Amino acid sequence: MGTKDRRRRNSSQAQAPAPVSAEAASRGGVSRRIVLIGFALALTLLAGIGWWTAGPGVSRTSTPTAPEGAGKVAAGFVGSAACTGCHAAQHAAWSKSQHAGAMQHASAETVRGNFDGASYTFDGVTSTFFRRDGKYVVRTDGPDGKLADFEVRYTFGLEPLQQYLVELPGGRLQALAVTWDTRPADKGGQRWFRQYPDEKLDFRDELHWTQRSQNWNFMCADCHSTNIRKNYDAATDAFATQWSEISVGCESCHGPGSAHVAWAKDRPSSDPTKGLIVALDERRGAAWQIDPASGNARRTPERRSGREIEVCGPCHARRAQIAEGWQAGAAFMDHYLPSTLSAGLYHADGQQRDEVFIWGSFLQSRMHRAGVTCSDCHDPHTQKLRAPGNAVCGQCHLASKYDGKAHHFHPEGTPGAQCANCHMPATTYMVVDPRRDHSLRVPRPDLSVKLGTPNACNTCHREKTAQWSADQVVRWYGAQRRAESHYGEAIDAGRRGSAGAARGLAAIVTSVAYPPIVRASAVELLSRYPGRTADAAVRSALGDADPLVRHAALVVLQAPTAPDLLASISPLLNDTVRAVRVEAARRIAPYVAQLDAASRPAFDRAIAEYEAVQQGNLDRPEAWMNLGNLHAMRGDPAAAEAAYREALKRDARFVPAYVNLADVRREQQREAGTEGILREGLRVVPNAPALHEALGLSLVRQGKKGAALAEFAAAWKSTPAEARYAYLYALALHDAGRRTEAIRLLADSAKGSGDRDVLLALAMYRSEAGDEAGAGEALKQLAAVNPDDPALAQMRAPR
Repeated sequence: MGTKDRRRRNSSQAQAPAPVSAEAASRGGVSRRIVLIGFALALTLLAGIGWWTAGPGVSRTSTPTAPEGAGKVAAGFVGSAACTGCHAAQHAAWSKSQHAGAMQHASAETVRGNFDGASYTFDGVTSTFFRRDGKYVVRTDGPDGKLADFEVRYTFGLEPLQQYLVELPGGRLQALAVTWDTRPADKGGQRWFRQYPDEKLDFRDELHWTQRSQNWNFMCADCHSTNIRKNYDAATDAFATQWSEISVGCESCHGPGSAHVAWAKDRPSSDPTKGLIVALDERRGAAWQIDPASGNARRTPERRSGREIEVCGPCHARRAQIAEGWQAGAAFMDHYLPSTLSAGLYHADGQQRDEVFIWGSFLQSRMHRAGVTCSDCHDPHTQKLRAPGNAVCGQCHLASKYDGKAHHFHPEGTPGAQCANCHMPATTYMVVDPRRDHSLRVPRPDLSVKLGTPNACNTCHREKTAQWSADQVVRWYGAQRRAESHYGEAIDAGRRGSAGAARGLAAIVTSVAYPPIVRASAVELLSRYPGRTADAAVRSALGDADPLVRHAALVVLQAPTAPDLLASISPLLNDTVRAVRVEAARRIAPYVAQLDAASRPAFDRAIAEYEAVQQGNLDRPEAWMNLGNLHAMRGDPAAAEAAYREALKRDARFVPAYVNLADVRREQQREAGTEGILREGLRVVPNAPALHEALGLSLVRQGKKGAALAEFAAAWKSTPAEARYAYLYALALHDAGRRTEAIRLLADSAKGSGDRDVLLALAMYRSEAGDEAGAGEALKQLAAVNPDDPALAQMRAPR
């Protein structure tokens, strides 16, 4: 619950050469309906088709089958207590674990916070914690901002903090922002503190404990209890959420156990599965043999299953849920869509930045590629390390080579001599919770010098520079220690629009030497760089063995014609993975009338799955907006408008719904209504750049260019680092006859980012002003970023 969802519009989609007027932008090249890509909570623009060359597409498809490791026996949930008789030791270990205490009824045995009249004041609000009639109560600011008493129904978590859940009307369980620090007092704990200490919050803010970002039913329940059913009723706007077990029980990881319990009564030899839904036996019979020469171990036999990681992934990954009902053994991406290495979540080199948990980091690691699974290091029942300190690494890495000063160059017993401090640096989340980066990487201060990424050396040596650390590594290990390039350099170039971005990203996409999550991230960034190289890489990714890569390719693929798009994407309607199928259906939906008859049944099945995904999340405005977009694609503006209105009922501050609602009005030639909706949005969410932008475009279409200019200026001033808003403001300045100001604005923007639209507009305006040399410099910069950009050929740019 400690993550703020800061929505960003992705303005990087490929377009034709930059429009030369705001009026042209208002007619089509820039104004796009916002969509939610594959039901995740990140926003993007629905880009037009064009400027991508055609090429053969391949895909990995088949009739959907049962997930790997899934058993054939139907089973129900019986609760962890049913396991005690045969698995007493495992049950005892689990009962003292974080999993067992993930959520509990509030009682004297479970509540760790001080409810003896303790108080905590922050931002002028004093929260008081006390007991009344045997219940735990907090007096704090409620949904209306006024102090009121709320009963604590449940505890949430154990170490190093414990949150408390309060029930609000409509079956909503909300997590209080004021949290108990369970650490010992000498470690700074045994105190109340507020999460988001740097944020000024009141009851209207999305991070206030009464708002949807702190709602347990959607945000937390799926991972803190067993067999959750959200049971949201859109008609009454209420939850009737249920679970089979309040905490993370045995069946969360092993699957429903009734068939196994039945098997255990007489143990029939005719059932080799023993009634288990999935066999978590990947470590059985496996051994790690250390090679004395290298000091590293090799697994025998090689791991050929990902069952264990798929079981841990749903709750230890940053992801969006796309379907309820996941059970152990089911394919991860049949129920969840994991985040890639996006800029807000990960540093360019893949290190954790925001609260991304474990999965996305671990998948980048050499350990994952070598066959390591979660339980090689962690006991699955206690969740503790299998050995203390460096000994856990010594299972696979020869201690005489690695656990000594000759390797780490630090005095024994100091923090610098601990493997994890160098190879798994920690980032603190939720104020007091340090979590180690599971990408298990070699420290690269040289990348810090190049990219500004963090490194383990300067985590301790804060008074030193990254260059000092890089020089120290060279002195210890030699100049060639890490001479090879790192994928972070291409990712960073792709994010910034730096020289070599397009071809560097394409090289990552097409090389299986890189982890799939890295290649999927590179695919997403390639959407900013149209051209033959990027197009070929994206099309090849459609047939990748990994579903995350295929999904990313579906999101960004562009084609010169609708038939070409359909031919490339339609085979993926039969993909084995739900997340891929439904994204294929979403991309095809606007052009379904042109889909061949043979593909139509697969489309109907996949689009029904897509709609089911949205129906399962009707408590969220994002789902209503996706349904609205689907109605709009089907030519039903009334249904689209109704869905967008429902989105705003769920959250009146949900900016994309205003934009899309206005866009429906625009398509119906109701421009006055468009302006009214956008102004309504700005009254609720002042200074939202997307609303200023959309309002500016509406005003241009109405011929009110002076007023439009003010809106584009407001959008840019609210987010000056966003190239899109600088570009639009520059178009408006140019239209107003203020070309010199437009050139200056574009030139300043181009210094921080090689944005395609900015550079093309800059070249056009400089050329128009007679500055051919300056125009050539802008095009030269674009050519360095993406020499295959088709606009360069049109403008006869230098290569």
